[in-house]
Parts: sequence; structure tokens; C-alpha cells
Amino acid sequence: MNFPSKWFWIVGGDETRFWSSAAAAYVDALPGGAGVTRISSEDELNNVLAAYGLPGPIVRVPTSVSARQFKLQLLAAGLLDQVEAFVASQSRAVQIAYEYSGSFVRTEPMMAAGFAALGLGEAEVDAFFVAAAKL
Repeated sequence: MNFPSKWFWIVGGDETRFWSSAAAAYVDALPGGAGVTRISSEDELNNVLAAYGLPGPIVRVPTSVSARQFKLQLLAAGLLDQVEAFVASQSRAVQIAYEYSGSFVRTEPMMAAGFAALGLGEAEVDAFFVAAAKL
């Protein structure tokens, strides 16, 4: 099988940088002897690499993650105790939602209020959901 885990890509005709499947990032130069594949867009490259379980240049923020993923990411980010203390100080509805939700939706108003209370900006929340989706 020709598996693209160590391929290099020229995306959209931009020959000033190359997408490295191994590094999951753009690199400025090709290693000696490396082959390169041309592809029309980052979106197309994402689709090709996704078929092999590899990340592409476009980071797609999930709209939701499971409760397990969410709470494990809180733990990994060192936020679990802070969030649980925050939830305990909220209305019973918020407490029930946190305890019994099967998933956590990125755009839910309760979610936005909780992340705002933690002082997290949009980019940090996006990064949180991207990381949580990998758990």
C-alpha cells in the first residue's frame, strides 16, 4: 500500500513551502531525494490525508465532543477542579447539564459562559475542543 505518512505536498501551486505528512506542518525545504505531490488546495489535502487518519493543514474544530472527551481534556489541561468548583456555584440546571450530558456542544450558551468565566478566548476554546476530540 502506498501510505502517505512521509509524503511532501505542493499545495495550490505555492512552491515556497511544502506540507510534510510526517511533521503535520509546512516545511521550507524538501529533504534530499524527497518526492513531492501536487494538490490543488488545503481542503483537498485534508480530505486525502483524513482517509489515512493523518492531520492536514486545515484544523477543523469539532462542534461537539463526548462527555468523556470533555472531562478528560479538562483534566489534561489542569482545569477539572476549577470547572467543577465553577459548576457547583451555578444553578441546578447547569449542574444537571454538566453531570448528565452525553456530549458537550462548542456553541452552547452554558459552555460559552463557563469558558468565559475561566478567561479562555475563542482560540483557546477551539484548541481545547480539537485536543478533546483526539482523546
